[in-house]
Amino acid sequence: MDKLNSIPHSRAQMNGKQVVVVPAKTVINFKSGFDKKGLCDGPTFSTGSACAYTCSFCYVPAVMRRNPHGLDRSLKHEDIVVRRENSVEVLRRQLTRANGSPRVTGSEEAGRVVFSSPLVDVAANMDLVRETIEACRVIMELTPWTIRLLSKSNLLPKVAEGLADPAIKHRVIYGVSTGTLDDRLAQAFEGGTPRVSKRIQSIRWLQDNGFRTYGMICPSLPLGSQEEYRVFARECAEKLRAERMEHVWAEVINVRGESFERTEAALRTAGFDREADRLRSVSLGTPDSKRAWEDYARWTFEAHAEVYANSPGKLRFLQYVTNPTRAWWAARGAQGAILL
Repeated sequence: MDKLNSIPHSRAQMNGKQVVVVPAKTVINFKSGFDKKGLCDGPTFSTGSACAYTCSFCYVPAVMRRNPHGLDRSLKHEDIVVRRENSVEVLRRQLTRANGSPRVTGSEEAGRVVFSSPLVDVAANMDLVRETIEACRVIMELTPWTIRLLSKSNLLPKVAEGLADPAIKHRVIYGVSTGTLDDRLAQAFEGGTPRVSKRIQSIRWLQDNGFRTYGMICPSLPLGSQEEYRVFARECAEKLRAERMEHVWAEVINVRGESFERTEAALRTAGFDREADRLRSVSLGTPDSKRAWEDYARWTFEAHAEVYANSPGKLRFLQYVTNPTRAWWAARGAQGAILL
């Protein structure tokens, strides 16, 4: 049978999407490159390869075009949930030597951070919440690592409740993605996700109950003026109670496959023509739009940097640079710019 058609279609559903379970040799990536973003110290783990949500700006479809799981080519990445078979067991095998002893040992490993997930949401529903709890417990059992979890869900408190034992509670840092504070706008381009207001409630619950938290203000869309960026940055810090967070990441929307086109179309479909026009103005690839995109990125950064000026090291602003723009961003590393 042709390998590309050897994975059967599943009749299972998750968040309204077809589920495909695939065999996998790995769950943890020991050298992911996400350390360049400051999100971890190299390792990441993912129990799936296609998310239960359908965000228009998602970069994963472009990453998975090489079809590493041999999926039927007729299956569109955004239409399915890809789960890795026996993911927790695979994770355990990766972290265990043949004699049963842990692979990851030594004082140099203590405090290293592993991030989840670069590919799928860790808490999009209760099945994934339980899977994430199991995976985290295996990592805590077999390594001295700290775990950073990111979600667009309001279910992270359920994960936290499963990892609330005082002996391990401090080893997990929780963050929710909040690229906008507008519930309706978020629903336009973050398909299937809970309202942003619910996510903010969940992060506040975590803070109120003594769990470690961080911010992830991304991807944020172009706004109309520099002052609008300042207002947005201040409101995000206030809503998220950034003073109670360990770090705050921020990022503008970037070109990832057809991310701009998909996001513009999603915004127009939902009636957000002004926002779609602004996005289009920075994404046409013309000299004017490239300058407009750079202004958008710089104004977004400067607004956040102003908010955290008295909190050195808290802001981590992710920015993809080019040769002409590198020097400007490099000069602002002390303010939190991370060059990618």
